Amino acid sequence: MSGISTHILDTSRGVPAAGVRVVLEKEAPGGIWKILADTRTDADGRVKSLLAPGNDLVAASYRMRFATGAYWTGQGIEAFHPHVEVAFLISDPARHHHVPLLVSPFGYTTYRGT
Repeated sequence: MSGISTHILDTSRGVPAAGVRVVLEKEAPGGIWKILADTRTDADGRVKSLLAPGNDLVAASYRMRFATGAYWTGQGIEAFHPHVEVAFLISDPARHHHVPLLVSPFGYTTYRGT
């Protein structure tokens, strides 16, 4: 099954980052970004499918915006990044694309997962 998913881990506390707002966008012609999903991570820090049924994955540029600042504020922690934005290219829409995010109050990393 093709699609896009994510998982956010709070590496400073060693727990999933639950309740983080995640917005998925696709770049349209002319550099205009279209919102495809606006959701929150579940209790395990996951969004298992960011594409609603009927929205097919196509080859294009995508980006996810993670509201990490609000997450840290909710934890009572001052942080450096108000949000994290991850842009990525999908060239094979038949494959599933998993975009994990590891966060701490002063840094983050991401990679192509499976």
